Amino acid sequence: MASPACWKCLSRPSPLQMTSQIQLRSATAAFSTTTPVFNVVKKKTAAGKLIQSKAGQAKTLRLKKKAPVKMGKPPAPGERKAMRKRVVLSNTNALAVPGMQDLKKDIVGNLGKEFVGRVLGIEGKTVDALRAAEAFKPHQSWCFFRRPGILIREETIVLGEKIIDAEKEGGLKLVLDGDRVTGKSLMLVSALAMAHVRGWIVLNVPEAQELTNAVTDYAAIEGSKLYSQNTYTASWLTAIAKTNAAILDKLKLTQEHPEVPIPLPADITLTRLCELGARDPEISWPILQALWKEMTANGRPPIIMALDGLQYISQDSLYRTPDFKPIHSHDLAIVDHFLAYLSGEKTFPNGGAAIAATSRSHAPTSKSMELAIRKSQERQFGGRVIERDTWGRERYDDIRAIEAFRNDENLRSIEVFAERDPWEKNYDARSDRALAKIETMKLAGLSRIEARGLMEYWAQSGLLRKQVDEKIVTEKWTLAGNGVVGEIERGALHMRI
Repeated sequence: MASPACWKCLSRPSPLQMTSQIQLRSATAAFSTTTPVFNVVKKKTAAGKLIQSKAGQAKTLRLKKKAPVKMGKPPAPGERKAMRKRVVLSNTNALAVPGMQDLKKDIVGNLGKEFVGRVLGIEGKTVDALRAAEAFKPHQSWCFFRRPGILIREETIVLGEKIIDAEKEGGLKLVLDGDRVTGKSLMLVSALAMAHVRGWIVLNVPEAQELTNAVTDYAAIEGSKLYSQNTYTASWLTAIAKTNAAILDKLKLTQEHPEVPIPLPADITLTRLCELGARDPEISWPILQALWKEMTANGRPPIIMALDGLQYISQDSLYRTPDFKPIHSHDLAIVDHFLAYLSGEKTFPNGGAAIAATSRSHAPTSKSMELAIRKSQERQFGGRVIERDTWGRERYDDIRAIEAFRNDENLRSIEVFAERDPWEKNYDARSDRALAKIETMKLAGLSRIEARGLMEYWAQSGLLRKQVDEKIVTEKWTLAGNGVVGEIERGALHMRI
């Protein structure tokens, strides 16, 4: 039986359904450009708060940052620098070399050819003095051996003879030069050690860049064009007092010093004078001037001044004048004092030496210094020798090989003299004048005798676990660029296979 109701009515949507369809069409109309106001989405942030975000806007993830977790105690001020500059001079695990002779006063004056290739130990009191002077560098391999020692090279014998001659009035002015890792800093240590065992007063500037790279305070000296570095001078006075305590404790004031702004007791020792300058940096420079007058008085011991990194004081420093103009390195009081003796402008009345070493690792380039060194080589050996090998390449040979190459008929050599490049604009006139009369010592590779003696010392210390014979010496010497001491060490000790 058919239903009395109309089936078409059932297919029609209800009023509620029609209302929802109309709202949906109005919200998704393709031709509409108006954003619906009613379409609001609620979202929860990472912090737990509800924020309103409209449809069509970009949604970003907001996370609450957590506080960093502190792991342990932070380093104290200066602790990192102390760790970076820490020098270990003894290794109890290394073997003691039997029959190792110490460097003493009488040996310095009698170094002969029989000492070439031998390693001489440094006495304990000399080690303490050189440590206080910061003569040992962190990158040097002192921590491998039982005790510090120095290799006697042919250049060491020549340097010892120069130090003996410098005990007379006038003194020595010398620049140590050479390629990278040829032992310039170690030769400077040898010079300081020989001077200390001879009873000299030792003054050392371990890094010249610390004077010129604007890391310490400075102030203009009244009535002068120079600038003092009071904090550095105070710390330098502390190092001088510790290095030369055995000598300065016996010396007392003998002169009046009106330049010192504080009253000085009549009979204090020079060690006490250094302590007064180290305690108050504001008067450290006048105290250093008074100390120098006392050390150069009649009857005082000879003095050696050493500086490592000559390039840094052969150009403008990073300090600035009040007008923001660069201050030349020679206008710094300590640098000016050192260069006065290195250049020969002043001499040591009781004998002494001013020795500087160049740096080839990370130091800036100084055209004036390079030209001065080349001219000094010409004065000493009668011209710079250029060798041309069979491939036509030119190379500059070290001093030790000049005579050998001149006697070799297979190599052609010519003598030329260094001149200033007229097109070069990076020369420094003040450095040209200061370095015009210097004497240089060129360091090159070790000879095979020296290399063998050094490797035998390593073997006796328990570091080189190979039999030291002619084969191994020739191999390491050749691979090290004809005996470059740093490369021999790296190939024999640091690159074991």
